[in-house]
Amino acid sequence: MHKHPYFLLALFMFQVIAVSATQFTLQNSCGYTVWPGTLSGNGISISGDAGFALTPGATIQLSAPNGWSGRFWARTGCNFSDSGNGTCKTGDCGGTLKCPAGAGGVPPVSLVEFTIANTKDEKDFYDVSLVDGYNVGIGVRATGGTGDCQYAGCVTDLNVNCPKELQVMDSGVVVACKSACAQFNTPEYCCTGEHATPESCTPTEYSKMFKDACPSAYSYAYDDASSTCTCSGSDYIITFCPTSS
Repeated sequence: MHKHPYFLLALFMFQVIAVSATQFTLQNSCGYTVWPGTLSGNGISISGDAGFALTPGATIQLSAPNGWSGRFWARTGCNFSDSGNGTCKTGDCGGTLKCPAGAGGVPPVSLVEFTIANTKDEKDFYDVSLVDGYNVGIGVRATGGTGDCQYAGCVTDLNVNCPKELQVMDSGVVVACKSACAQFNTPEYCCTGEHATPESCTPTEYSKMFKDACPSAYSYAYDDASSTCTCSGSDYIITFCPTSS
């Protein structure tokens, strides 16, 4: 069937809109190699799902279509074979270089989380979360967007002042700091059971420590008010070991 030129033009424009994507630039400001991990949370995949090493000073770009939601994190101390099998000291995701579908980073791990809008005029939601603990400093900066577009991140190295009872050690060095929920598994720290509401699950001495060190990051499950950021039509720079906000 012969297609009218206007139809073809409309089809082309639809395809351009359909493939519009949010660009994520991942940069490693740590003094050591990290292996970024990604997890797509709603069945929509991101281009170039993390299966690579990011050496100090290196950057890489990934893109996600409209409507994507998921998270990024850094794996550290990894050792992979030529076939891509191995383990990481922190943030491991299934024992493979490329995180399997549905596999998140093993806590404790610092996370940056996104829900990308369906259109550029709607708001993206993003945050940095220490709810699953901390392994590496992480920050996210919006670029080219409109709205509040706040910086979110954790610049302070929490491993330095991590309480002894939350420390994860490797060869005598603190490589990660557990959340109180992971360590003690009680309702007051995990916001479960009788503490399953914002009113009944309030900050603890441990979450306050995380919050004091990293004011713009989620410190526990109901830390929404000062930790959820929004921006419209933006790309994002995600920095591991940021030196400033």
